Amino acid sequence: MATVSAPTPSGRVTAPRPPVRKAPSPARKAVEPTLGLLEQIAGMMLLFGKAAAACVTPPFSWTDEFIEEAWLIVRRCAIPVIISTTFFGLGAPGLQGGNITYLFGTVDRLGAFFVMASVREFAPWINGMVVAGVGGTAIAADLGARKVREELDALATLGLDPVREIVAPRFLALGIITALMNLVAIVFGLVGGYLATLVFQDTLAGYLATFTSNFTLPDLIGSVVKTSLFGFIIAICACYKGMNVKGGPEGVGRAVNQAVVMAFAGIWVFNFMFTTTLLAAFPETGNLH
Repeated sequence: MATVSAPTPSGRVTAPRPPVRKAPSPARKAVEPTLGLLEQIAGMMLLFGKAAAACVTPPFSWTDEFIEEAWLIVRRCAIPVIISTTFFGLGAPGLQGGNITYLFGTVDRLGAFFVMASVREFAPWINGMVVAGVGGTAIAADLGARKVREELDALATLGLDPVREIVAPRFLALGIITALMNLVAIVFGLVGGYLATLVFQDTLAGYLATFTSNFTLPDLIGSVVKTSLFGFIIAICACYKGMNVKGGPEGVGRAVNQAVVMAFAGIWVFNFMFTTTLLAAFPETGNLH
């Protein structure tokens, strides 16, 4: 019911006072961030299921967009991945690990160390960080701009599914290309290790001999599968934040930053869980020969 103002003694009618809003309680303030995070995680899980279903069920209307996005990711991420893995392999595990092995006169054992450094951990991790920082930001910004311009709503009005038409090709492209880029990262990580052996005046034969004697098939398959799942995580974080932008152009910038941070956190958590499971399932991968 509308509130009617009573006249004052002077005969003027005063405007009704707006209702007083109570400030949220401290308990509500403490719970709201957690609830918001859980809501976003649930939304990303639902988007993951819809995107995965769209990739394997007809109509496959996303094939041309998939090829375009895959090539775009390769063009933007190949050079940063090559440079990062080469110099990281030379610096952190190469020179630092070489300093330790040089004290014992066994620089050739650096090859065994690079099974863990390049194949199992550092190369996949750097690859995921580069793809998230370069490809993930581009996807989040693109979808955020489309959301602000109401292009996603226009697709729904035309009877097209935005998940099938926009999310599915990017989801599949990041999952496949990140795994393929990981093979490039492994190779150039090993190149960095070889450059480190030259610094300590050792031979390539000894480096490769200890590498091949410790390299196992579970290491390679696990590395490829892990980075493929990295790509799916990046795609879901970027697409979800881009499709749920609020606040106009400024909101697009915030969504891009949030997407990258969430992708980084997701990669770190998943990497720990995956590596722990792999070492438990294949204990021989942790032995040095």
